[in-house]
Amino acid sequence: MSLLIETAVELGLISSLCVLALFLSYSMLNICDLSTDGCFTLGATVGAVVAISNHPYLSILAAIFAGCLSGFITAFLQTKMGIDSLLSGIIVNTAMFSINIAIMGNSSLLNMNKTVTIFTLLKDALSETFLSGKQTLFIALIAVILVLIILNVFLKTRLGIAIRATGNNPAMVKSSSINPEIMITIGLCMSGAFCALSGCLLAQSQKSVNIDIGQGILTISLASLLIGNILSSSSSIRIRSICAVIGTIIFRLVYTFALRLNMPAYMLKLVSSVIVIIAIAGPYLKKNYPLYKRKMEGRKTC
Repeated sequence: MSLLIETAVELGLISSLCVLALFLSYSMLNICDLSTDGCFTLGATVGAVVAISNHPYLSILAAIFAGCLSGFITAFLQTKMGIDSLLSGIIVNTAMFSINIAIMGNSSLLNMNKTVTIFTLLKDALSETFLSGKQTLFIALIAVILVLIILNVFLKTRLGIAIRATGNNPAMVKSSSINPEIMITIGLCMSGAFCALSGCLLAQSQKSVNIDIGQGILTISLASLLIGNILSSSSSIRIRSICAVIGTIIFRLVYTFALRLNMPAYMLKLVSSVIVIIAIAGPYLKKNYPLYKRKMEGRKTC
Protein backbone atom coordinates (compact mmCIF):
# COMPACT_ATOMS: atom_id res chain seq x y z
CA MET A 1 0.00 0.00 0.00
CA SER A 2 2.83 2.41 0.83
CA LEU A 3 4.36 1.73 -2.59
CA LEU A 4 1.05 2.62 -4.26
CA ILE A 5 0.83 5.87 -2.30
CA GLU A 6 4.43 6.73 -3.18
CA THR A 7 3.69 6.07 -6.86
CA ALA A 8 0.54 8.21 -6.65
CA VAL A 9 2.54 11.08 -5.14
CA GLU A 10 5.21 10.75 -7.85
CA LEU A 11 2.60 10.82 -10.61
CA GLY A 12 0.82 13.66 -8.84
CA LEU A 13 3.98 15.76 -8.73
CA ILE A 14 4.81 15.10 -12.39
CA SER A 15 1.21 15.80 -13.48
CA SER A 16 1.12 18.95 -11.35
CA LEU A 17 3.48 20.60 -13.85
CA CYS A 18 0.69 20.31 -16.40
CA VAL A 19 -1.77 21.63 -13.80
CA LEU A 20 0.48 24.66 -13.25
CA ALA A 21 0.45 25.17 -17.03
CA LEU A 22 -3.35 25.20 -16.87
CA PHE A 23 -3.15 27.50 -13.84
CA LEU A 24 -1.31 30.02 -16.00
CA SER A 25 -3.47 29.73 -19.12
CA TYR A 26 -6.87 29.11 -17.53
CA SER A 27 -6.72 30.94 -14.20
CA MET A 28 -4.42 33.84 -15.14
CA LEU A 29 -5.09 34.37 -18.86
CA ASN A 30 -8.69 33.12 -18.77
CA ILE A 31 -8.03 30.90 -21.80
CA CYS A 32 -9.00 27.24 -21.81
CA ASP A 33 -6.18 25.73 -23.86
CA LEU A 34 -7.53 22.54 -25.42
CA SER A 35 -4.16 21.72 -26.98
CA THR A 36 -2.97 20.40 -23.61
CA ASP A 37 -3.29 16.70 -24.50
CA GLY A 38 -1.26 17.09 -27.69
CA CYS A 39 1.34 19.36 -26.07
CA PHE A 40 1.83 16.87 -23.23
CA THR A 41 2.39 14.06 -25.73
CA LEU A 42 4.70 16.31 -27.77
CA GLY A 43 6.93 16.85 -24.74
CA ALA A 44 6.97 13.09 -24.10
CA THR A 45 7.85 12.15 -27.69
CA VAL A 46 10.48 14.86 -28.22
CA GLY A 47 12.09 14.10 -24.85
CA ALA A 48 12.10 10.36 -25.60
CA VAL A 49 13.61 10.69 -29.07
CA VAL A 50 16.39 13.00 -27.86
CA ALA A 51 17.09 10.77 -24.83
CA ILE A 52 17.29 7.70 -27.09
CA SER A 53 19.93 9.63 -29.04
CA ASN A 54 22.04 9.62 -25.84
CA HIS A 55 21.28 13.17 -24.75
CA PRO A 56 19.36 12.79 -21.46
CA TYR A 57 19.86 16.37 -20.26
CA LEU A 58 19.25 17.90 -23.66
CA SER A 59 15.98 15.98 -23.86
CA ILE A 60 14.53 18.18 -21.11
CA LEU A 61 15.46 21.40 -22.92
CA ALA A 62 14.21 20.02 -26.24
CA ALA A 63 10.84 19.11 -24.71
CA ILE A 64 10.50 22.57 -23.14
CA PHE A 65 11.32 24.23 -26.48
CA ALA A 66 8.78 22.03 -28.28
CA GLY A 67 6.14 22.99 -25.71
CA CYS A 68 6.92 26.67 -26.24
CA LEU A 69 6.52 26.19 -29.98
CA SER A 70 3.16 24.48 -29.47
CA GLY A 71 1.97 27.34 -27.28
CA PHE A 72 3.20 29.87 -29.84
CA ILE A 73 1.25 28.21 -32.66
CA THR A 74 -1.91 28.10 -30.52
CA ALA A 75 -1.50 31.77 -29.65
CA PHE A 76 -0.75 32.68 -33.30
CA LEU A 77 -4.01 31.10 -34.44
CA GLN A 78 -5.88 33.10 -31.81
CA THR A 79 -4.21 36.48 -32.15
CA LYS A 80 -3.19 36.65 -35.83
CA MET A 81 -5.64 34.33 -37.59
CA GLY A 82 -8.76 35.38 -35.70
CA ILE A 83 -9.63 31.82 -34.63
CA ASP A 84 -11.51 31.33 -31.37
CA SER A 85 -9.33 30.14 -28.47
CA LEU A 86 -11.26 26.86 -28.07
CA LEU A 87 -11.06 26.10 -31.80
CA SER A 88 -7.36 26.99 -31.85
CA GLY A 89 -6.67 24.46 -29.11
CA ILE A 90 -8.71 21.77 -30.88
CA ILE A 91 -6.93 22.40 -34.20
CA VAL A 92 -3.46 22.24 -32.64
CA ASN A 93 -4.38 19.19 -30.58
CA THR A 94 -5.62 17.39 -33.70
CA ALA A 95 -2.52 18.31 -35.69
CA MET A 96 -0.26 17.16 -32.84
CA PHE A 97 -1.36 13.55 -33.30
CA SER A 98 0.21 13.39 -36.77
CA ILE A 99 3.23 15.42 -35.67
CA ASN A 100 3.90 13.16 -32.69
CA ILE A 101 3.63 10.03 -34.85
CA ALA A 102 6.15 11.56 -37.25
CA ILE A 103 8.54 12.45 -34.41
CA MET A 104 8.33 8.85 -33.17
CA GLY A 105 9.38 7.57 -36.60
CA ASN A 106 5.93 6.50 -37.83
CA SER A 107 5.47 4.40 -34.72
CA SER A 108 2.91 4.66 -31.93
CA LEU A 109 5.24 3.28 -29.25
CA LEU A 110 8.81 3.96 -28.16
CA ASN A 111 10.61 1.64 -25.76
CA MET A 112 13.19 3.29 -23.49
CA ASN A 113 14.21 0.33 -21.33
CA LYS A 114 17.85 0.56 -22.44
CA THR A 115 17.89 4.36 -22.67
CA VAL A 116 19.90 6.51 -20.28
CA THR A 117 17.60 9.14 -18.79
CA ILE A 118 17.94 11.69 -15.99
CA PHE A 119 16.19 9.16 -13.77
CA THR A 120 18.69 6.38 -14.43
CA LEU A 121 21.59 8.81 -13.99
CA LEU A 122 20.26 9.98 -10.63
CA LYS A 123 19.48 6.42 -9.59
CA ASP A 124 23.17 5.57 -9.83
CA ALA A 125 24.14 8.78 -8.01
CA LEU A 126 21.75 8.08 -5.12
CA SER A 127 22.40 4.34 -4.91
CA GLU A 128 24.45 4.63 -1.70
CA THR A 129 22.40 7.33 0.03
CA PHE A 130 19.20 7.35 2.08
CA LEU A 131 17.38 8.45 -1.11
CA SER A 132 18.24 5.20 -2.89
CA GLY A 133 15.33 4.18 -5.11
CA LYS A 134 13.60 7.55 -4.66
CA GLN A 135 15.02 9.20 -7.78
CA THR A 136 11.60 9.67 -9.42
CA LEU A 137 10.16 11.36 -6.35
CA PHE A 138 13.29 13.50 -5.94
CA ILE A 139 13.38 14.74 -9.56
CA ALA A 140 9.63 15.35 -9.65
CA LEU A 141 9.79 17.34 -6.41
CA ILE A 142 12.73 19.44 -7.63
CA ALA A 143 10.96 20.13 -10.94
CA VAL A 144 7.76 21.22 -9.19
CA ILE A 145 9.64 23.49 -6.77
CA LEU A 146 11.57 25.14 -9.64
CA VAL A 147 8.42 25.68 -11.71
CA LEU A 148 6.56 27.08 -8.68
CA ILE A 149 9.40 29.53 -8.03
CA ILE A 150 9.60 30.57 -11.69
CA LEU A 151 5.82 30.96 -11.96
CA ASN A 152 5.41 32.95 -8.75
CA VAL A 153 8.37 35.24 -9.43
CA PHE A 154 7.31 35.80 -13.03
CA LEU A 155 3.69 36.66 -12.20
CA LYS A 156 4.89 39.37 -9.83
CA THR A 157 7.00 41.11 -12.45
CA ARG A 158 5.60 43.91 -14.64
CA LEU A 159 5.22 41.46 -17.51
CA GLY A 160 3.49 38.93 -15.28
CA ILE A 161 1.12 41.56 -13.91
CA ALA A 162 0.31 42.59 -17.49
CA ILE A 163 -0.52 38.96 -18.32
CA ARG A 164 -2.80 38.71 -15.30
CA ALA A 165 -4.47 41.98 -16.27
CA THR A 166 -4.99 40.65 -19.81
CA GLY A 167 -6.91 37.72 -18.38
CA ASN A 168 -9.04 39.99 -16.21
CA ASN A 169 -9.77 42.83 -18.65
CA PRO A 170 -8.20 42.80 -22.14
CA ALA A 171 -9.90 46.08 -23.11
CA MET A 172 -8.35 47.91 -20.16
CA VAL A 173 -4.93 46.46 -20.95
CA LYS A 174 -5.20 47.61 -24.56
CA SER A 175 -6.14 51.11 -23.46
CA SER A 176 -3.02 51.13 -21.27
CA SER A 177 -0.78 50.77 -24.35
CA ILE A 178 -0.10 47.09 -23.60
CA ASN A 179 -0.49 44.67 -26.50
CA PRO A 180 -2.78 41.84 -25.24
CA GLU A 181 -1.75 39.66 -28.19
CA ILE A 182 1.85 39.62 -26.99
CA MET A 183 0.71 38.84 -23.44
CA ILE A 184 -1.39 35.92 -24.68
CA THR A 185 1.51 34.60 -26.75
CA ILE A 186 3.99 34.76 -23.85
CA GLY A 187 1.51 33.17 -21.46
CA LEU A 188 0.65 30.27 -23.77
CA CYS A 189 4.32 29.69 -24.60
CA MET A 190 5.13 29.35 -20.89
CA SER A 191 2.08 27.17 -20.36
CA GLY A 192 3.13 24.90 -23.23
CA ALA A 193 6.65 24.64 -21.82
CA PHE A 194 5.38 23.47 -18.41
CA CYS A 195 2.99 20.99 -20.02
CA ALA A 196 5.66 19.52 -22.30
CA LEU A 197 8.09 19.23 -19.37
CA SER A 198 5.45 17.22 -17.51
CA GLY A 199 5.07 14.85 -20.47
CA CYS A 200 8.84 14.48 -20.85
CA LEU A 201 9.33 13.56 -17.19
CA LEU A 202 6.45 11.08 -17.24
CA ALA A 203 7.77 9.35 -20.35
CA GLN A 204 11.31 9.04 -18.98
CA SER A 205 10.10 7.83 -15.58
CA GLN A 206 7.92 5.15 -17.23
CA LYS A 207 10.68 4.24 -19.72
CA SER A 208 8.21 4.23 -22.60
CA VAL A 209 6.08 6.52 -24.74
CA ASN A 210 2.70 5.68 -26.21
CA ILE A 211 0.91 7.98 -28.63
CA ASP A 212 -2.01 8.02 -26.16
CA ILE A 213 0.13 9.00 -23.17
CA GLY A 214 -1.48 12.44 -23.03
CA GLN A 215 -5.06 11.33 -23.59
CA GLY A 216 -7.32 12.80 -20.91
CA ILE A 217 -4.57 14.87 -19.28
CA LEU A 218 -6.66 18.02 -19.77
CA THR A 219 -9.53 16.52 -17.77
CA ILE A 220 -7.16 15.36 -15.04
CA SER A 221 -5.45 18.75 -14.90
CA LEU A 222 -8.72 20.65 -14.81
CA ALA A 223 -10.07 18.45 -12.02
CA SER A 224 -6.84 18.85 -10.04
CA LEU A 225 -6.88 22.62 -10.52
CA LEU A 226 -10.48 22.84 -9.32
CA ILE A 227 -9.69 20.70 -6.29
CA GLY A 228 -6.85 23.10 -5.55
CA ASN A 229 -9.28 26.03 -5.84
CA ILE A 230 -11.56 24.38 -3.29
CA LEU A 231 -8.64 23.95 -0.89
CA SER A 232 -7.61 27.60 -1.20
CA SER A 233 -9.84 30.55 -0.34
CA SER A 234 -6.89 32.95 -0.64
CA SER A 235 -6.27 35.28 -3.58
CA SER A 236 -2.51 34.84 -3.17
CA ILE A 237 -0.91 33.36 -6.30
CA ARG A 238 1.62 31.49 -4.19
CA ILE A 239 -1.06 29.79 -2.09
CA ARG A 240 -3.24 29.03 -5.10
CA SER A 241 -0.39 27.50 -7.10
CA ILE A 242 0.71 25.34 -4.17
CA CYS A 243 -2.89 24.20 -3.64
CA ALA A 244 -3.03 23.28 -7.34
CA VAL A 245 -0.10 20.90 -6.75
CA ILE A 246 -1.77 19.47 -3.65
CA GLY A 247 -4.99 19.05 -5.62
CA THR A 248 -3.13 16.98 -8.21
CA ILE A 249 -1.74 14.67 -5.55
CA ILE A 250 -5.21 14.27 -4.01
CA PHE A 251 -6.61 13.40 -7.44
CA ARG A 252 -3.94 10.73 -7.95
CA LEU A 253 -4.62 9.30 -4.50
CA VAL A 254 -8.31 8.99 -5.38
CA TYR A 255 -7.24 7.17 -8.54
CA THR A 256 -5.11 4.84 -6.45
CA PHE A 257 -8.02 4.18 -4.09
CA ALA A 258 -10.22 3.32 -7.09
CA LEU A 259 -7.60 0.82 -8.29
CA ARG A 260 -7.47 -0.74 -4.81
CA LEU A 261 -11.21 -1.39 -5.11
CA ASN A 262 -10.41 -3.59 -8.13
CA MET A 263 -12.26 -1.18 -10.39
CA PRO A 264 -11.86 -2.06 -14.09
CA ALA A 265 -9.43 0.15 -16.00
CA TYR A 266 -12.15 1.38 -18.35
CA MET A 267 -14.04 2.83 -15.36
CA LEU A 268 -11.22 5.23 -14.45
CA LYS A 269 -12.40 7.72 -17.08
CA LEU A 270 -15.77 7.75 -15.34
CA VAL A 271 -14.01 8.36 -12.02
CA SER A 272 -12.23 11.35 -13.60
CA SER A 273 -15.53 12.75 -14.85
CA VAL A 274 -17.18 12.34 -11.45
CA ILE A 275 -14.28 14.11 -9.75
CA VAL A 276 -14.55 16.98 -12.24
CA ILE A 277 -18.30 17.27 -11.61
CA ILE A 278 -17.78 17.31 -7.84
CA ALA A 279 -14.95 19.84 -8.12
CA ILE A 280 -16.98 22.17 -10.33
CA ALA A 281 -20.37 21.77 -8.64
CA GLY A 282 -19.00 21.59 -5.08
CA PRO A 283 -18.51 25.36 -4.51
CA TYR A 284 -21.88 26.13 -6.14
CA LEU A 285 -23.74 23.58 -4.00
CA LYS A 286 -21.94 24.78 -0.88
CA LYS A 287 -22.93 28.38 -1.64
CA ASN A 288 -26.58 27.48 -2.24
CA TYR A 289 -26.88 24.93 0.59
CA PRO A 290 -28.45 27.45 3.05
CA LEU A 291 -31.11 28.27 0.44
CA TYR A 292 -31.87 24.59 -0.14
CA LYS A 293 -32.04 24.04 3.62
CA ARG A 294 -34.54 26.87 4.08
CA LYS A 295 -36.69 25.50 1.25
CA MET A 296 -36.73 22.05 2.80
CA GLU A 297 -37.62 23.45 6.21
CA GLY A 298 -40.43 25.50 4.60
CA ARG A 299 -41.86 22.36 3.00
CA LYS A 300 -41.78 20.52 6.31
CA THR A 301 -43.69 23.30 8.10
CA CYS A 302 -46.33 23.25 5.37
